[in-house]
Amino acid sequence: MPAPMPDTVLSTLRRDQTADTLESEVFDLVIVGGGISGAGVAREAARRGLRVALLEAEDYASGTSSRSSKLIHGGLRYLAMGEVALVRKTALERKEIFRLAPHLAEKRWMLLPSRSYGTFLKLRTAVTAYEKLGDVDAEDRHQHWKRADLERDEPLLDRETYKYVCAYREYLTDDAHLVLANVRAAAGLGAVVLNHARVDRIITQDGVASGVEAVCGLTGRRLTVRARGVVNAAGPWVEAVQRLEDSSAPPLLHLSKGVHIVLPAERLPVRNMIVLEAEDRRTIFVIRHGACVYVGTTDTSYEPGSDLWPTIDREDVDYLLKPVTNAFSVDPLGLDDIVAAWSGLRPLIAEPGKAPQEISRKDEVLVGPARVVTLAGGKLTGYRPMAREALDCAAEVAGLSLAPDRPDDVPLPGGDFDGDLAALTGELVARAGVPEVAASRLARLYGAEAGAVVSLGVEELVPGASVLASEVEWAVTTEGAATLEDVIYRRLRTALYNPEAREATLGPVADLLASKLGWSEAEQETQVDAVRARLAADLAFQGS
Repeated sequence: MPAPMPDTVLSTLRRDQTADTLESEVFDLVIVGGGISGAGVAREAARRGLRVALLEAEDYASGTSSRSSKLIHGGLRYLAMGEVALVRKTALERKEIFRLAPHLAEKRWMLLPSRSYGTFLKLRTAVTAYEKLGDVDAEDRHQHWKRADLERDEPLLDRETYKYVCAYREYLTDDAHLVLANVRAAAGLGAVVLNHARVDRIITQDGVASGVEAVCGLTGRRLTVRARGVVNAAGPWVEAVQRLEDSSAPPLLHLSKGVHIVLPAERLPVRNMIVLEAEDRRTIFVIRHGACVYVGTTDTSYEPGSDLWPTIDREDVDYLLKPVTNAFSVDPLGLDDIVAAWSGLRPLIAEPGKAPQEISRKDEVLVGPARVVTLAGGKLTGYRPMAREALDCAAEVAGLSLAPDRPDDVPLPGGDFDGDLAALTGELVARAGVPEVAASRLARLYGAEAGAVVSLGVEELVPGASVLASEVEWAVTTEGAATLEDVIYRRLRTALYNPEAREATLGPVADLLASKLGWSEAEQETQVDAVRARLAADLAFQGS
């Protein structure tokens, strides 16, 4: 098993040097926003020979890009909305993301249960079209699961209600780590990237954007970053960045809230990914993830604006629980069964008069009066075509020359293996002595780099937690983590999927971070209190 040595370009221990570099050079492009859109543009621009800077106000993927349904999918339901071009683009992208990062595009069966044979035939026709649009290989094409298949592979699904099931292939990802992989790839190609650096001013010269000013959220240091072009890829915050360029910029977005809830697999022991219909006939997903199952998502207009942590309300949770309780032969599920939850905002391009579920998931590239290029909308799966579109526009606007695109695109960090996660897990168990549950988790988060992670140590943070102390070091020295929240929520992912270890590992993780980052006792206590408050807020609906 290859065990590449960790790079240091995203090391939090080098933040001062990174900030110095940002201020000392003139870049081709400065990108505002470190979600999947900004990360994708940064990687693509660096691949095409540009000198790139990227600034993220919070942490990489801290907004929408870590709050998705964790799927690399083409959006089958958008075929019914007539979005054929969008579906084709994203359906084809599934194979490309698998090629670049197979650990972050795990093939899984998605089940479409039907109450009637007529509905089953309609769904099968739609899936067939979807597979043709996505150039799906023969071995991955859909199957008709009969009663015997369900009894063997999904026995808790109510087979009296759902007599017919079409099973087709989709891909499960870890959205935050997909962003991190793209940020690291960009940095490895020479991009200079910094999280916790909020842009609060766009610099202009003769009316044209010539850089940005930002403030470090950790030290308060102000940064001036000069560049020939500026790209606004701030997700739900693109309007706020637009107003830095033009205070009278018209509204662009319709923010839609998506909530997911997490249940212990012992309470809902499903085995696959399943599509259910909610009361309003929207589709929701039920997805097995290790020892947990998560359910989502809602799709409701969010009026308060671009909050980093949108509220999770009791009605959101009830909306998700009801179809699950009705579809499976399990004891009734309630609020107390929920062990985690997350909520994010979709930055949809506004279409007045339409409800969120009716609005297209298309992306749009705009050029402002100071020639800032804004990338808005889109889907996680389609981030690479979106990035190319935005980059082409930015290069034209700023007069930049792009190197020819290379068809032999190299894998993302961790993606240099054949995609056999079971074999990778087995190697970690056999060669490094990692327990199987932990090895499986490591393989899916780090791919081929799991060997490099365990080379830093195989000691568990706490016994039985399936989380290694070496992952904390990796998060700081290789993935740019700078706060306890960064590590718990977006590196280790224990906030979402490992509730039993979540509280037990909080102190040990904070101890390691304090040692690595030189935190005082007071700072360490502040960090722990902030994460505990955040975790409590995630489940505040249980007290409503």
